[in-house]
Amino acid sequence: MGEHKVNRSLTEERKALFIKHLLDDVKALEIMLDNDQIEKGITRIGAEQEFCLVTRDWRPASNNQEILAKIDDPHFTTELARYNLEINLDPRELKDNCFSQVENELRQHLNKATKVSEEHDTRVILTGILPTISKTHLAFNYITPYPRYYALNEMLMSLRRSNFQLHLQGVDELSISHDSVLFEACNTSFQLHLQIDPEDFISSFNWSQAIAGPVLSICCNSPLLLGRELWNETRIALFRQSIDTRHITEALKDQEPRVAFGSNWATGTAASIYKENISKYKIILSSEMDENSLELLGQGKIPKLKALNLHSGTIYPWNRACYGVGNGKPHLRIENRYIPSGPSLLDELANFAFWVGIMRGRPKRFDNMAEIMDFREAKSNFVKAARNGKDAVMCWEGKKYSAKKLIKKVFLPIAYDGLRKEGVDENDIKRLLGIIEMRLKGHSGATWMIANYRNLIKCVKKDKALRIITKYTYLNQVKGTPIHQWEDADETDKLSESSYWVGHIMSTMLFTVKRTDLASLATSIMDWNNIHHVPVEDDKGKLCGLLTWTHANKFNKGDDHSSQLVQDIMEEDVITAQSTTTIKEAISMMKENEIGCLPVLQDDELIGIVTIHDVKPYDRD
Repeated sequence: MGEHKVNRSLTEERKALFIKHLLDDVKALEIMLDNDQIEKGITRIGAEQEFCLVTRDWRPASNNQEILAKIDDPHFTTELARYNLEINLDPRELKDNCFSQVENELRQHLNKATKVSEEHDTRVILTGILPTISKTHLAFNYITPYPRYYALNEMLMSLRRSNFQLHLQGVDELSISHDSVLFEACNTSFQLHLQIDPEDFISSFNWSQAIAGPVLSICCNSPLLLGRELWNETRIALFRQSIDTRHITEALKDQEPRVAFGSNWATGTAASIYKENISKYKIILSSEMDENSLELLGQGKIPKLKALNLHSGTIYPWNRACYGVGNGKPHLRIENRYIPSGPSLLDELANFAFWVGIMRGRPKRFDNMAEIMDFREAKSNFVKAARNGKDAVMCWEGKKYSAKKLIKKVFLPIAYDGLRKEGVDENDIKRLLGIIEMRLKGHSGATWMIANYRNLIKCVKKDKALRIITKYTYLNQVKGTPIHQWEDADETDKLSESSYWVGHIMSTMLFTVKRTDLASLATSIMDWNNIHHVPVEDDKGKLCGLLTWTHANKFNKGDDHSSQLVQDIMEEDVITAQSTTTIKEAISMMKENEIGCLPVLQDDELIGIVTIHDVKPYDRD
């Protein structure tokens, strides 16, 4: 759980005091490592379950605080956006039926969340990126109103000194500028924790980096964002860019973003990883410290290293070193942050067992990864997995493999060996790793969503396709079946009609012309594409007029108009709508003004157009 009591005003005095605590924490960690005070000889697992809240019409909800208050359980906490919550599961020793125990606990918590959510006319969904999130749901008023989140937004924006720029390219392309960190809230994860003995920490950490690509490839579940088909695991690129504080300058500087895979294999001890993070990343949050770690150590007590953990919590590597205290004993663990939420509870448990099995089954020859593998090769595998999922081609020990073959031939055997070595129940091993094996042959979460989305947009509008995808994700999750057994979404589904904003039904594939274009070009475009309305933009890309079929007909009749420009025949007094204009309002505007369309603007940018044909199904008069 994140520390909510933070200082939004990071004065030089507060910053200096926090840095003192931070440096003391590093020294305290080094002392504990040197004095053999970190717990070892026992391996525990843990997890954090992030999930989405949606309304009855399958769109993001905004009532996480009300639901959290009614749940009234310390295992639950808020997330950045009002449509997310998180469950923190209890740590368990890695042995016997520990995965069944995790499954039962997670199911109980999700059932509790589901029961309370339904009382608030809301549903719970596990998904890497909620398909129905729109730019409207990324407005500042969707931030959960806690000081930590406001402080995080303010400090990251201050470091950035400009809007966050997102550019993602897959089958489709998304280029957008945004004025807050809320794009980060689109990412919903199932974060995995594994306790590691201190003397094995660096070898285990480097191994976790090396296997990240192959593991991710079979777990992808986030291919859609704002109605665009992007990467198999779009979260990887989105999270990196959504809180990238690096200011764009003319200088060529190698700077790491706060979300990163890393730049080299780790060396030294766990303390070395923390030192590198402090060296690379500016302090953006502070908090009042009620303990001095060095003084506590001198008194024979165990410090919580609060400053170190707070700073670490503002850095988001895909594999993160973590320090914690449980039952009065300090421990080290690795947090896996790249696994998405969903597509089902069983799939998540299979992912968990697969990763833990590989981690614990590491063959001896991989104790020193720097001798076996170039770090950039591991990083390349990770990016390939995020882009292409189980269709990726990767390099392992100098050979190229398809991700599916690499998992089947190399990593599944390691996972089986690792879990058996730890004494995990054989039924759990076969049941959960069997799901991974079946996923190799059938759908992953990403391929199921892509196949269904492509089928749906052939016959329904994009907004409806996204709502149907979300609905069938929910229905399949309720059945409790893993992804390889999921039924396809039904394109004939009679969704309750709940499109109430213009943004839900507008067309975003726009033909536009410049005011200085030849009128003959504009009217030809309208004729060729059988469109009746074309927005006109000025040299800065701003809406400045509208061409309609009526204008085109007048132009095409009579005298020679070959030298006329668009600005000579366009309508300059354009009536527009916003994406949040209700459909009812849009119908009234069109009727009152006797017009056949409304260009749709957001922040003065043209983002779509809605026509009389689009609103006709909603006109009850």
